[in-house]
Amino acid sequence: MALWAEALRRQLGKYKFRDLTVEEVTAVSRAHPNFSFSMNTYTFKDGSQKDLLNFSGTVPVKYGNSYNIPIRLWILDSHPFAPPICFLKPTANMGISVGKHVDAHGRIYLPYLQNWSHPKSTIIGLIKEMIAKFEEELPLYSLSSSDADRQSELLSYITRITEGDTDMKSKSKTNGVKNGGCFNKVTVVGAGDLGIACVLAVVAKGVADKIVLLDLSEGAAKGGTMDLEIFALPNVEISKDFSATTDSKVVVLTVNSLGNAQTYLDVIQSNVDLFRGIIPAVSHYSQNSVLLVASQPVEIMTYVSWKLSAFPKSRVIGVGGNLDTERFQYILTKLLQAEALGKDAWIVGEQGEDKVPSWTSSKSVTNEKEAMAARNSREKVANRAMEVLKGKGQRSWSVGLSVADLTDSILKDKRKVHSVSTLAKGFCSINSEVFLSLPCILGTSGVVEMVTLEEDPLVQEKLQSSAGSIHDLQQQLKL
Repeated sequence: MALWAEALRRQLGKYKFRDLTVEEVTAVSRAHPNFSFSMNTYTFKDGSQKDLLNFSGTVPVKYGNSYNIPIRLWILDSHPFAPPICFLKPTANMGISVGKHVDAHGRIYLPYLQNWSHPKSTIIGLIKEMIAKFEEELPLYSLSSSDADRQSELLSYITRITEGDTDMKSKSKTNGVKNGGCFNKVTVVGAGDLGIACVLAVVAKGVADKIVLLDLSEGAAKGGTMDLEIFALPNVEISKDFSATTDSKVVVLTVNSLGNAQTYLDVIQSNVDLFRGIIPAVSHYSQNSVLLVASQPVEIMTYVSWKLSAFPKSRVIGVGGNLDTERFQYILTKLLQAEALGKDAWIVGEQGEDKVPSWTSSKSVTNEKEAMAARNSREKVANRAMEVLKGKGQRSWSVGLSVADLTDSILKDKRKVHSVSTLAKGFCSINSEVFLSLPCILGTSGVVEMVTLEEDPLVQEKLQSSAGSIHDLQQQLKL
């Protein structure tokens, strides 16, 4: 063991705390003799690479029966003051069960990693927690022979991440035919009430050649998903396999965590943990798609989707104020007979109580007195419209209709203006990376252009206040 440790010490020449690392790895080797150690190149998300110590082996897990779960841990050169990077290492006949501790690429996320602190935290302690969490939720399952063939592409992708291949933009193929012959393909992620409402609304709108409902719930089809299978809709596929989403033009995110979080921050973090297992997978299989986020809170979850996907900001949008804007314009023009105001009216900012009406143009007036009178008149009508709007909730079916409306504009390249959650940095003196609802022209590439709002100090103040509170929350999240 002494000779082995000395050889390892020589290999770790560039490690800042080499002796501490060797000491800990030696302890791991004694506790888990099946692990093998080596130096390999690891590729980080930004494309940079480092030669890192890593070890592979299996950990014993009891889940009814006894299983040996293959894992691979990468030890950073700042160890033990930084946690390892952990992956499952499935074989070709194993599928990854995406859950709160494992994403679609097999990366492992645990509270122990998030709360890593030397000297309290150790690799042996990490492995113990890993075993405990895997016994609650088994991370792998056996594939049939046909499913194993489809698994090979994902395994190849994982290998490229962890073994130094930086070409992450290879095109997905499905039997050599793009989209399986479909042109406009839409994926809806999440088979809850909102997900099913979105599927039905997109079907009713007739804008997609194929719709995939990605059902990430455990067990067999039930509830609305079962009904969709019973009353089979044309061109709708229900799947639990991320590869079924390949080459979607639009991916709609409707999932929300149903955990037992106690605080609002915990609820959001729970959603972030859920998205870590979803966004990398859907963005891998549909690399040119527009991500349309309907999950709550939409501003923050759109930001999270943007960060996790590494898509350009134009191709990650949230449903934002689209539904409220359509209702607001309808109330102004149809109920209050203010058609001239309605066509230039928008609901901007964030969803909820802090949304604010705004305008994209103003009528020219001859003097300041007339301008003041016009503003006062508009404000009175807008206040009446906002009172009516307050009584309108956002039910699943109404949000579904809004999603179908946005999907229609994207797929048909309508260049129509919608109030959607978009990156607001640089707008209205906002300096942080936050997403707020603003009027945007939508096309096949997502946001084509932002539309200029009329200058209004009250609107600017509201937007800046929303941006500040959203940014503060984002800073507390663990991505």
